Amino acid sequence: MTAAIARPPAGACDCHVHVFGPASDFPFDPARSYTPGDATLADLVRMHRGVGIARTVIVQPSPYGTDNTCLLHALEQLAGAGRGVAVIDDATSDVQFQAMHRAGVRGVRVNLETAGQHDPEVAWRNLARAAERVAPLGWHVQTYTNLATIAALAGALEQIPVTLVVDHFGRAQAAAGVSQPGFDALLAAVASGRAYVKLSAAYRISTAPDYRDAEPIARALIDANPDRVLWGSDWPHPGSAAGAPRPVGDITPFRQEDNARALQRAMQWAGTAERIDKLLVENPARLYDF
Repeated sequence: MTAAIARPPAGACDCHVHVFGPASDFPFDPARSYTPGDATLADLVRMHRGVGIARTVIVQPSPYGTDNTCLLHALEQLAGAGRGVAVIDDATSDVQFQAMHRAGVRGVRVNLETAGQHDPEVAWRNLARAAERVAPLGWHVQTYTNLATIAALAGALEQIPVTLVVDHFGRAQAAAGVSQPGFDALLAAVASGRAYVKLSAAYRISTAPDYRDAEPIARALIDANPDRVLWGSDWPHPGSAAGAPRPVGDITPFRQEDNARALQRAMQWAGTAERIDKLLVENPARLYDF
């Protein structure tokens, strides 16, 4: 099946979005690297209704640091249709963890790529510490990093006591194809079931028209294990996705992307009705406890 599909299956989930603002209600971290404009929950719900998405996973964005207030407020409004991925530090208390769990948080994000942290030893310490904190809750650890770091940690990742979720194709570069260094390590982690991978934000790995060269990467990951792939729009496409951030006192505009086309593209990559259902419904429901 290669033709575009008009609507996704019932219960389809967008597994990677962010919510910002209103800034007057939810102030940003003074140490942020960029300042986004408002992209509110109402804006997100409107977009999802338009493309046929029923469930959403909101990921804590870096401008809020470890203050998850905006995320938790959005989850409260979404009720059972939303789940969250928070950002924590050593000061996050057990009381806060319990409150986040009740709100619908089911994972924490360790963003190595935006921080420029590619030292495997430091990366492993960060991932292991996060895993230790969330394992009692049954949460997962989500990481944004690159193939070199994934390959360097391949052995260590077998010891992690929680499920790992890898953002944005593991930063595989689409133009380099499926034989690029490190991609085999990501495929192995997905094939073994130890890791999920998000087929999200193709513009982060490709500059080709319609991101056509991302298709072999996506199909290889789906073929490796259809039960361990997820899709996310990366709405509202913030930060480095929109180009070089502006001075932190200025607003960095969001990247303009066709979200409906992104969803259609993902369904075409999946190819069959069974695999589309796994990508958009079954796998998110399992991982995020819908």
